[in-house]
Formats: sequence, structure tokens, C-alpha cells
Amino acid sequence: MNRSQQRGTSARSQARRSELIATGRKLFANTSYDALSMDDIAQHAGVAKGLIYYYFKNKRGYYLAIVEDSVAELVTLAAAGSAELPRTERIQRTVEAYLRFAQQNEAAYRTIITGGVGFDTQVQAIRDAVRTGLVITLAEAAYGRSDIPAIARLALLGWLSSVEWLTLEWLGHQELTLEIPRDLLVRMLRHTLNTIEEFAPECPAPPPDLAWRPFTGREEQPEQPEPPRI
Repeated sequence: MNRSQQRGTSARSQARRSELIATGRKLFANTSYDALSMDDIAQHAGVAKGLIYYYFKNKRGYYLAIVEDSVAELVTLAAAGSAELPRTERIQRTVEAYLRFAQQNEAAYRTIITGGVGFDTQVQAIRDAVRTGLVITLAEAAYGRSDIPAIARLALLGWLSSVEWLTLEWLGHQELTLEIPRDLLVRMLRHTLNTIEEFAPECPAPPPDLAWRPFTGREEQPEQPEPPRI
């Protein structure tokens, strides 16, 4: 087989693997790891079970590939805000993208945050990579740069830990619209950024604007003019 043929075979193989991951993401989006057998997966994918073993070795390998693919999308979505937007709006969009991903990929999100199948060191490593990517995204949104001092990184990681568990709680109570946890988390982040500025003046918090108004549960109504007196 010449190099051109090898490249063609490799491209087809990669495309097939990506198709299987895409199918798996749909299957596992809101279904737990234990709820689907390899026979179920193969049937839904319309392939022989052996093909899944060929690409991923076992069910766990397949699931980890799905989680890694989901994580890559999460970080990409969070970082997708336009650099031309005001910093506070970029932060708001980052938080909203995170929540939407968790809502649409609940089972995978729970796996990432709670540590996977049992205590899975590989999933832990994936979660650490997510946190690193999101801290970089937040730093660039808040400060326009990613090279922040250790204390700033520590504070952002602390806030991100709150985000993870608040999001898990919200997923169990989705009678609350997405805007509520989004605005709550954005305002929590405002306090974190203000605290970072106290400890690291070289990291000034973005100036307050309308994005930081307290959430009231309803839109502010414009003041009505007094009726004319008779």
C-alpha cells in the first residue's frame, strides 16, 4: 500500500471513529454508563460490536472517547465569545455556554464532574484539563490575557468548583430557567474578581456595568410619569 492509499485509509478510519463517537454522544447524552450494553450501542450505531472493540478496545474506552469529545466541545463553546464584546458580556456568554452544554449533555457532564465510572483517574485527568481550559478562557475574558498570578488562578478555580456543583444541583431542578443560574454565577464571579483585585492589583476587575445588576426575577420596568393633576 502506497502513502496515498495509507492516507486515504487513515482518513476513512478517523471518519468512522468520529461517526461512532457522535452516535455514542447521542446515546449517552442523558443515559448513564451502566444503562447501555455494548449490544445496545452496536444496534443503535448499526454496526457489528467488533467494530467498536476495534476502535476503542472496550466499553470504557468508548465512553472515555465520548467524554473527551464532549469536553473539547465544552471548552470550545465557552471560549467562543467574540473578543470585540465588552469583557462582562464575554464572561456572561462563557457561563451561559457552560450551562447549555451541561443541560444538553447531562449524563456526560455528571460523569466529568463526579469522577466517572467509580473513581476513574482518567476521567479525573479529563476534568482537570477542562478546568485548566476554562480558567484560561475566564482569565482572557476578564483580563485580556491568560498569564495570571497563582492567587488569581486559585480564586478562579475556587469559583469554578462552585459552578460545577451548582450546575449539578440546577440540572435536578430545571424548573429554574437557565438565566437564573447564569446570572447567579456571573454575580458570584464579580465578587471573586473583586477579591482577586484586592490580592493582586495587577489583575483589576472589569468595570461594573448593566451585566452585573442584581437579578430580581423580572425585568426592570421603566418609571412611569406621574399623571397630570387636575
